[in-house]
Amino acid sequence: MKKLTQHVNDLFKEVPESKDKEVVMQEVLQNLEEKVWDLMQQGKEEEDAINKAIVEFGDIEDLKEELGVSDVAEPNKSVNSLKNRKLNLEYSIWASLLLIGLFVFINFYYSPQVIWFVYPTFAILWWPLSMYYRWLKVKRGE
Repeated sequence: MKKLTQHVNDLFKEVPESKDKEVVMQEVLQNLEEKVWDLMQQGKEEEDAINKAIVEFGDIEDLKEELGVSDVAEPNKSVNSLKNRKLNLEYSIWASLLLIGLFVFINFYYSPQVIWFVYPTFAILWWPLSMYYRWLKVKRGE
């Protein structure tokens, strides 16, 4: 079963060393060994059973995320999220100003006797306002 041990070690080589990593590696190895024994009891040769167990086990990306690959990136994720929220806020402010400017232009160019651009301005201002409160929420860590 050295091949199974080597396969499990290869699967987890990118995961930082921790006690959780060792526990999960042992569980995965145990599950693979049980699968191999089951396949051998069904009449498969040991080598075929090992290969089939490895193929059926598949990928461990979810396990890697739980074990630390995502934990290492987690602080960066919150920083990136804050930066993205700030970028969204800035974008919404500039886009809102452009839209309001467009409405002012259309209003005064086509119907200067009636001031109507104020009404869509109130609707447009909800966008940067909502982005601002979302940015504050992320900044506070809620």
